[in-house]
Amino acid sequence: MSARILVAEDDEKQARLIRIYLEREGNAVQTVHDGRSAIDRARTTRPDLIVLDVMMPQVDGLDVCRILRTDSQVPILLLTARATEEDMLLGLDLGADDYMTKPYSPRELTARVRALLRRSRAITGEPTLIRAGALEIDTACFEVRLAGELIALTGKEFAILALLAAEPGRAFTRAQIIDRVFGFEQNVLERTVDAHVMNLRRKLEQRGPGAPRMVETVYGRGYRLADPGREPNAGPDREPYPERGPGPAR
Repeated sequence: MSARILVAEDDEKQARLIRIYLEREGNAVQTVHDGRSAIDRARTTRPDLIVLDVMMPQVDGLDVCRILRTDSQVPILLLTARATEEDMLLGLDLGADDYMTKPYSPRELTARVRALLRRSRAITGEPTLIRAGALEIDTACFEVRLAGELIALTGKEFAILALLAAEPGRAFTRAQIIDRVFGFEQNVLERTVDAHVMNLRRKLEQRGPGAPRMVETVYGRGYRLADPGREPNAGPDREPYPERGPGPAR
């Protein structure tokens, strides 16, 4: 099934190459070459997915990602020459769903685009309303509401929350979350899961001493959504396994 894809890349040669590969997959592809045009085109054409370069004139890709996330859940694949873990986590923190460093293989890029589109369509293709206490997750409309208030989430955040909310109280390991949310993506770090969970907590939970935590850390195991039928955990956020540095997901 074809998709409408927006490619925002200031290098016109690279943008043309990406377009050729994505059009071979049957997609309808538009290209822009600066951040301001990316924002305007995304808001007017409502693409199914955005391939977004970080280093662009007028508005850089990270700011484009942050701005679009205020009113859209479109899957975003970031492209950048920056290869550090800090850069990757910053991109995820701002709302990106996936991240590729340059130089990259056009074939891998198209595979990642396919994976993002499959997950997006899987979520929206089977209408389901998941309820967990005051939390409602509508997988048909791709919406999350907490006590009636609409919460804006990225595609990955939504998928993780839907997974946890389907079985409140069940602890999922990072490896299980990676398998079910990231699918066939390669070299996904367990710290990537942590970054998405931290973003979820910021969006879903009230801060302050003793505030209940919705997405709980199960030390030595992983994460779970608090079961509305039992006493919630409280206290400041702490990373599980603090003694362990970043490592491969598998």
